[in-house]
Amino acid sequence: MASESLEKELECSVCLNLYTDPVTLRCGHNFCWDCIDQVLNTQDESGVYSCPECREEFQERPTLKRNITLSNVVENFRCNHGDNSSILCTYCIHSPVPAVRSCLQCEASLCDDHLRVHSKGPEHVLTDPSTSLGNRKCSVHKEVLKYYCTEDAACICVSCYLIGKHNGHKLESLDEAIEKKMEKLTNILQKLITNREKAEKRVQSLEEGRRNAQEKAAGKVSRVTAAFRHIRRSVDDLEKKVLSEISREEEKVSLSLSDVIQKLEIKKDELSRKMRHIEELCNMTDPLTILQEPDYIGDLCDLEEDGGDEDTGGHDGGDEDTGRHAGGEEDIGGHDGGDRGADLISQISHKLSSVIRDINVIFYVQDPADILLDVNTAHNNLLISDDLKTVTWTEIRQNHPETAERFQYYQVMSARGFTSGRHYWDVEISGSGWWRVGMCYPSIGRRGGQLYIGDNNKSWCLYGEHENKQYSVRHARVVIPLPQQISSDGVRICLDYEAGQLSFYELCDPIRHLHTFTAAFSEPLHAALYIYEGSIKISAWSRR
Repeated sequence: MASESLEKELECSVCLNLYTDPVTLRCGHNFCWDCIDQVLNTQDESGVYSCPECREEFQERPTLKRNITLSNVVENFRCNHGDNSSILCTYCIHSPVPAVRSCLQCEASLCDDHLRVHSKGPEHVLTDPSTSLGNRKCSVHKEVLKYYCTEDAACICVSCYLIGKHNGHKLESLDEAIEKKMEKLTNILQKLITNREKAEKRVQSLEEGRRNAQEKAAGKVSRVTAAFRHIRRSVDDLEKKVLSEISREEEKVSLSLSDVIQKLEIKKDELSRKMRHIEELCNMTDPLTILQEPDYIGDLCDLEEDGGDEDTGGHDGGDEDTGRHAGGEEDIGGHDGGDRGADLISQISHKLSSVIRDINVIFYVQDPADILLDVNTAHNNLLISDDLKTVTWTEIRQNHPETAERFQYYQVMSARGFTSGRHYWDVEISGSGWWRVGMCYPSIGRRGGQLYIGDNNKSWCLYGEHENKQYSVRHARVVIPLPQQISSDGVRICLDYEAGQLSFYELCDPIRHLHTFTAAFSEPLHAALYIYEGSIKISAWSRR
């Protein structure tokens, strides 16, 4: 009996079960956290909060504080007595028999036998077996709780409505109130499920974005690694070339100077021999002997002249020229060596500039420009694809209306123009005819003999003939032939509007710079294509 009394003291008056995470209100009554939280939620609409047990009202929503002591007591009770899930019949005192129903009026649980003889009066309300039958009655009138007061959000008995403080309030049956409550909870649950699904989709989207960012970063790392590997290879090749050139120049100068030194040594030996002979003559006392000796002065002059011509390579100037050539310092370092050094520096600068341009085009902008062709400008022998990305020459004339903006020749331009920023777009060229790719102002003429792109001052282009393997860049009818052939079918066009630069690259491995135009752009620049016996496809080209 003591355990039953204690169990009743540990029951929440809302859910009629042992406290779960108990909290205490200011009035001193205890409830499960979830139970009192739901009750207070229902009172939010009215703005009046009260204790479900004593009806004490609060000006503000009560702050819930856990009752640690009570929580420990409940846990100890659970451990010592376990869950009383099997409710026994109150009237079977000789042997325990499980109850099948409980009577709220009698506050007793009934087995099948006692249920058959139990009163069938309307006041005897039967429920599922419960050990907390007293909590299903009004604490004031001791009557069964049958109604729900919507104004006070409380379960009440008949007397509470007729003579109690709920007199005149709007009532609902408990079943109706429970149905509405369940409907409300169902709606809340559905909203929570929807919000959770949205959160899951958002998480999936963010995860996909993170994976895309990682893949893009990995791609950039690969491109940077390849680009710098190309830079290092190019610099190493330049270093080997320069060092080889220096060694070759050194060997050439050394051989030249060795030849001059050898000749001067021979001349020096001859002069020494003659000097010794003349000294001997000067020391003789016999005048006849001296006078009978050949005249060496003329031979000496001949020797000097022969030596000078030989040392200078046939140039006049005697010892002065010989000294300059023999020393090699002024002649070699001042003219030939200086020119070759300047040439080497120019070659290195040009090569590094080419490498830098190649790197710049690889990382020109993050994404290619979205180029769509304008059908209204296309010549009637040009067929534009449905995605506005490919132009094909055809012998079948299209039935497009003749307008002022349509080209008279096999040309088409893009709908979009660029007035700022850095952009690039790639094309794939197929066929055996003639083609031009480039950019033009929207004010370019559409009729006349000089209106091909590149043949006027309002357009710039790269020109090619697949059959004859002839390639050039053109602007204002100025043709600049390209020194090398284009082996790839892919071309990249890069625009830096503010810098006034329009560059063309061949999409090979590594990417190769072809030419850069420099101009002060004064109008929007549109992509422009010319094709005869072939097709041009605008694509996001990938390097192979």
